[in-house]
Amino acid sequence: MRTVQEQLAQVLSMVGQIDPLDVVLTDAAGSILAKDILAVENVPERALAACDGYAVRSADLEGASPDSPAVFPVAHSISSPVDAPVRLVEFQAIRVSSGVALPVGADSVVPLGWTDRGDARVSMTRIPTPGQYVWTAGAEVPQGKVALEAGTRLGARQIAFAASLGFKRVMVHPAPRVVIVPVGDELVEPGSSRPGVYDANGPSLRTAVSDVGAIPISVAPVTDSNAQLREALEDQLVRADFLITTGGLSEGENDTLRDVLSPLGRVRFDHVAMHPGMNQGFGQLTATTFSDESGRLVPLYALPGHPAAAQIAFEVFVRPALRAMAGYSDLYRASLKAVSTARWSSPAGVRQFLPVFVTGTPVEGYQLFPVGDPMRAESLTMGALSQANALAVVPEDMTEVAIGQALHCLVLDD
Repeated sequence: MRTVQEQLAQVLSMVGQIDPLDVVLTDAAGSILAKDILAVENVPERALAACDGYAVRSADLEGASPDSPAVFPVAHSISSPVDAPVRLVEFQAIRVSSGVALPVGADSVVPLGWTDRGDARVSMTRIPTPGQYVWTAGAEVPQGKVALEAGTRLGARQIAFAASLGFKRVMVHPAPRVVIVPVGDELVEPGSSRPGVYDANGPSLRTAVSDVGAIPISVAPVTDSNAQLREALEDQLVRADFLITTGGLSEGENDTLRDVLSPLGRVRFDHVAMHPGMNQGFGQLTATTFSDESGRLVPLYALPGHPAAAQIAFEVFVRPALRAMAGYSDLYRASLKAVSTARWSSPAGVRQFLPVFVTGTPVEGYQLFPVGDPMRAESLTMGALSQANALAVVPEDMTEVAIGQALHCLVLDD
């Protein structure tokens, strides 16, 4: 039996980052930057006024006060950022709007609130220090310096920043394409009039994959028949960066996943020391095409068929793997410590992941409330899991959880 840590380490060792792509900036949303973005010029390119007011030479205002204001002629007014810089003569002021180029010779800006807001002449009651209310050239990013580091997730703010630097295209790690294949003769799609068990894994994993930032490709449930199952998997390998199957892991005569996968690549099936979802498999399948007969290796993870167990195994093993492929450096869910409000027994020698509802604050501390009956964790339902916002992690050497026991919890809700 493999430990959770051994299984996770092996899974992460078989995946690598997807090769970077050069994409249009607007298509990079949600992707991880693969190459540093360097400032090709100072940002800002030249000194700018940081507020509405009057550009001055601060030394010219020596002695100015509310009782003895400095009164200067207003030589010019600049309101547009595209206006060329003008030169400031001593003992004069130039009215400026926030964001315009600072006049040559000026070293500070007097805010409107320190003045009488005059048009031809302006009275100023306070003295700015040199550089005050000025955004100096290169203040945000000096020329040649890194503006956005590789590994940064490109959200709205980062894309806006890259656009402001003039970048139209960027190099990113593309989102992995994840094909989800539910396996089982008994499965029918939700809404079907055909008798059977509604497939919960397809829709749930599609959502889970999307939440990671990957691209889900879900297919209708596939029969256990060797020939049909193999054909379906071979067809899907062509468009997959990662393949997920659910079900077909039992050892009954109708569970054929092991037999079907063996000729397609290197896959191992193990009992993992965790609860729920002990039966799992992972490996790499070979996808061949007419243009690439040698094939490329596609990582595969075989999840349990039980929907709650499949969701938990996805969180523990598949989610970190997909984030690694997409270029993320932080692979895991946030966790916190919470105190149990219930007692229950945990299986010996396995790591238990129990759905719980966590409430509290960083100051007062957190409490966890099991959803469902923790004494009957083997009967965990999707109804119970749907009420959880975290997974309480019970270590392998803890067989009894007492009221007041502190446990690490993986936070499921972002």
